[in-house]
Amino acid sequence: MYKIMFSAGETSGDMHGANLAKALKNICSDIEMFGFGGPQMEQAGVKLCKNMLDYSVMGFWEVLVNLRKMFKLKDALVAEMKKQKPDILVLIDYPDFNWRLAKEAKKMNIPVFSYIPPSAWAWRKGRAKEVAKIADKIVAIFPFELDVYKKAGADISFVGNPLMDNVKASMSREMAAEFFGINLKEDNILLLPGSRKQEIANLLEPMLQAAQLIKKERPEVKFFLPVATGIDKKYLEEKINEYGLTVKLCEIKTYDLMNCCDFAIATSGTVTLEAALMGLPSIVLYKMSAITYRIAKIFVKIKYFSLPNILVDKQVLPELLQDEVNGENIARFARDLYKDTESAKKVKEELLMVKEKLGSPGVADKTAELILQTADRFKNEIKG
Repeated sequence: MYKIMFSAGETSGDMHGANLAKALKNICSDIEMFGFGGPQMEQAGVKLCKNMLDYSVMGFWEVLVNLRKMFKLKDALVAEMKKQKPDILVLIDYPDFNWRLAKEAKKMNIPVFSYIPPSAWAWRKGRAKEVAKIADKIVAIFPFELDVYKKAGADISFVGNPLMDNVKASMSREMAAEFFGINLKEDNILLLPGSRKQEIANLLEPMLQAAQLIKKERPEVKFFLPVATGIDKKYLEEKINEYGLTVKLCEIKTYDLMNCCDFAIATSGTVTLEAALMGLPSIVLYKMSAITYRIAKIFVKIKYFSLPNILVDKQVLPELLQDEVNGENIARFARDLYKDTESAKKVKEELLMVKEKLGSPGVADKTAELILQTADRFKNEIKG
């Protein structure tokens, strides 16, 4: 029997954790899973000690403000670890919190498996050494992460990106258009303000300002917005009404929706990679608090901030950062991404390079095997 503890604090981590839980159960029926995660993990058979929807914060300043709450969360999970004594702790992203938890696991001689390690390739490269000392096995989801961790002495593998298993349409483009009430001959734009309340607070209004300008230029344009789990739909509706716009809110089949739209206006993050894999160009936005941005400018040294651009080391998608994020700039870039433009065709062709960088499907199964192998290795060491 295996007893596995998870810790995932974001929507994307919840999805990855759920896929790992399913893969683990397929490999071994005699398995018990518990920890910190969200509704998808719970549905996949992970018993939640704490729900991530109650702890979704991002950025240096924001984490600082919520520090007491996060310490209480850590204490609760450490207590659960002591009580249940798992065979392995599986960390999924969420680095600022998860590596504090990992240190406590090491004190209890519980092996630590890192899935989606801290982005030491982008900043704080020195922490790769710290992670290498704590993590017994690391699985990266991007090939460009390997070098810095290998140099730090980590046992790290790249077995592909999990999105290769998840990002796919469930129906034909024509069927999806009928499902959402979309006219494929018209202009259809997807708004992706994020899955965190803070992202939406920062980016929804600039998106709606851009939508107003776009609507003046192209009156026939239609807007769509997928509603992420845990986001208040009423709040979205109120904001949209303030701008006098019609935006269709959709709570299911996001990839099918991506397959029907011409381009997206999106917050930087996993969603831009999902869109890229669906062949959907994006205008990528990133805006944080002033304090967080000042700190980031000191430490983060990268040419691009959107994952598709980073993967191919080229500006395929337009990016707007901090004060550049406004309705006028977004609307300006939108003109190059309508279906009838040559620039849009070129972007779609270049997005194929992104897919090539992400490996082959079957990532959850490969990672689950590595989790059990790492747990077995430590069980054998204890016996020996």
